[in-house]
Amino acid sequence: MLEKIAEGKVGYIHYTLRDDRGEELDSSSGGEPMPYLHGAGNIVPGLEKALLDHVAGDKFQVVIQPGEAYGKRDESKVHDVPRDELPAVKLMPGMQLVARDDEGGHIPVTIVEVADAKVKIDLNHPLAGRVLAFDIEVMEVRASTEQERELGCPAEFARHAGGGCSGCDHGGDEHDDDEGGHSGGCRGGCCG
Repeated sequence: MLEKIAEGKVGYIHYTLRDDRGEELDSSSGGEPMPYLHGAGNIVPGLEKALLDHVAGDKFQVVIQPGEAYGKRDESKVHDVPRDELPAVKLMPGMQLVARDDEGGHIPVTIVEVADAKVKIDLNHPLAGRVLAFDIEVMEVRASTEQERELGCPAEFARHAGGGCSGCDHGGDEHDDDEGGHSGGCRGGCCG
């Protein structure tokens, strides 16, 4: 009998993420399936709910509203900050950076406008307010280890992030630096 995705299980999925216009935003196609720990918040809540009880071999599509994905846009998260508070790199509108919050988590930062002394930044997730459509294929489901449950992520991410999870609150092929951009999708187990 095939193991079902449930709380505390590790699921491995291939996915293609599209926006409500059908534009592809991210995909695991051609690469390794993305592992995540079910119930640990590694992926957006709507996708996690849709995956519950699926087994290896299942293929399905799911459309997720903003409230079950990255939330609504919040214009109070658009700020002007002094230029010298940002990395000493050439900043351009549309550029995405990753900052750390007070708890050590990751915050996506989008550059909106650049002036000599100040920069307008947007702290909304790049996919905030957007409807997301996923094509999903479940590749494998397995029991998690005690260590994975303690860390809150699959072992593959613990190894990638030097022993801990990589702050699974943003999308993209992230690495722990302040200059990495991201596509806003799921790679790195960070769909949520």
